Amino acid sequence: MRDVPPFSGPEEAFAWGDSELENIVALVEDATNDAHGTADDHAPLVSTLLRLLFPYLHRSGRVAETETLGRTALRVARRLGDEAAEAYALGDLAGLHFLTGRQQDALALTDRALTIWRRLDRLSWIRRCLNNRGLLLEGLGRYEESGLALRQSLEYSRQLDDRHGEAVTHSHLGNLYEHTDPRAAIEQHRLSLAIGDEIGAVLVQHSAHCNIGYAHLTLGEPAAARPHFEESLRILGGHSDWHGESQSRLGLVRALRLLGRTGSAVRECAELLRRADARADHYTGALARHQHGLLLRARGRPERAVKEWRRALAALDGTDEKAVVGELRELLAGAG
Repeated sequence: MRDVPPFSGPEEAFAWGDSELENIVALVEDATNDAHGTADDHAPLVSTLLRLLFPYLHRSGRVAETETLGRTALRVARRLGDEAAEAYALGDLAGLHFLTGRQQDALALTDRALTIWRRLDRLSWIRRCLNNRGLLLEGLGRYEESGLALRQSLEYSRQLDDRHGEAVTHSHLGNLYEHTDPRAAIEQHRLSLAIGDEIGAVLVQHSAHCNIGYAHLTLGEPAAARPHFEESLRILGGHSDWHGESQSRLGLVRALRLLGRTGSAVRECAELLRRADARADHYTGALARHQHGLLLRARGRPERAVKEWRRALAALDGTDEKAVVGELRELLAGAG
């Protein structure tokens, strides 16, 4: 294996992952099957493989495979008695739950990982867990706790001279401030963008523009929001990051719809749905169908809109997406 050259870049690595993922899942399941009597022999290799694979899985948005391999990684880590591997696996599973709208479950897993990292005194991972904890608490409406966790994370970033971590925390603080002061939120996102420009972090730059777009939507400024979503997608380019891409595409659909650009919004929404369905991402698909229903209603097709809203509401069952669920119920009640 040492003679195999490394990938030339992330695009080649992601293409290899897409072509080999089915085989990897089969091999991992085979290697961890106790019926062969070799599960313990393979466990260290499987644990390492899955740890290296998870950034690809998360960024590519492969929901079903991520859940299967995530649970395997956690089981193998516990079999090995490897606390660090267990904390990694808990964090990776938390990320999956976040991406699929199960924020309460994600928070529980994040807190379990944080307990382990604190016991191991791994400051960089404590910082990362606090950052994720703040993001999840914000999504659950626990704003005071969110701010506390994010400010603790920011302090760790500065102690560690972790500019990337600092940029991500400013991004999450911006999301928190958006609930009370969207202008202050934009300033936090601009701080994140400035650091992203300074260190050449493409995903930070992409995320900052996406978040500025959402802050403008909150302010009722779709014309100001639209170019930020477009710039976010332009920056992302070939850098695979499904969560960021889907958020930018969803924001662009909303901005176009609010601007009365119905035709363009319908095309963008159809593309988002196609990409979500290809990944079995029912959560993102439901958010897109919510918007698609609004577009159908604007085009004078209320019956089709209701069908989309019902599908969206069913897909969001079991998630913590309160705002969209509430709006869907109001829309269906009004259409009744």
